[in-house]
Amino acid sequence: MLPGVFLAKKKNGTTYYRASITYRGKHISLGSYPEEGLAHQAYLLAADILSGSSASSPGDVSSANFLHGGISYGDHLSKDYPHGCILPFDKWIVLVNFRDNKIYFKNPIYIKKRYFLYYVDQDTCYRFDADDLFFYASHKIIKRGGHLFVSYYGMQVNILSRYGIKNYGVAGKDYIFVNGDDHDFSYHNIKVINQYHGVTKIQNRGETMYLAKIHINGDYLVGKYPSEEEAAIAYNKAALLLKNHGMDKNYPQNFIDGMDEIAYASIFQRLRISKKLNAYVERLQKG
Repeated sequence: MLPGVFLAKKKNGTTYYRASITYRGKHISLGSYPEEGLAHQAYLLAADILSGSSASSPGDVSSANFLHGGISYGDHLSKDYPHGCILPFDKWIVLVNFRDNKIYFKNPIYIKKRYFLYYVDQDTCYRFDADDLFFYASHKIIKRGGHLFVSYYGMQVNILSRYGIKNYGVAGKDYIFVNGDDHDFSYHNIKVINQYHGVTKIQNRGETMYLAKIHINGDYLVGKYPSEEEAAIAYNKAALLLKNHGMDKNYPQNFIDGMDEIAYASIFQRLRISKKLNAYVERLQKG
């Protein structure tokens, strides 16, 4: 076998070739190939990258690169990815990072001074704070339906939950990217607007109010309330009323941090819900 190449067989007996390389004591798999020569080429390219004779070392990114106007962040490393490269893009990123930063991650991460870049693919890159480095080093980001997930204890968890944003939170409604860049997941760049289910912050005649709605057959108004916590509790009250009167739907509950049971019960009892929703509950009760 040529250097860096190992013969392997599939369950059906088909022969293929696996490429790998050892660098700084780390054995790195480079992928599988149908021909020995291709696997050897992958090994040689990996050796060139790790030795520094291939793929230029990227410099720092100016703040302007963090704004839209092309591939967000992706311009930085993607432009150096060789055309027709035999190594997959994510493996190429892994090798370049290992060479430049002397630390190996299995996921396509490139470390900067106080943050790191995570490449979901050649055209899609996200910025994260350094505090999250070892989490994403061991949890692969999956993009599906416009949402970003990681596998966590056997479940697919939306990465927005790390910022206190509910599942399937809507950008611009439930949270915003402060600098306008939806690829910048730095903690200082994400501002939570609505942290509770069914609650939206509104302006009513120049006064800040919180609107609570609940989805039945379309959205039903629960009410308008002076505080976010009251609106969240009103939503809970509406969900409980519907469930107690036969509504077969699993509404998520809002949990109010720092509020004891007595305070919660007092607010729950005094809050009123809309006449329209009360009328709907009465119809449920009558069958």
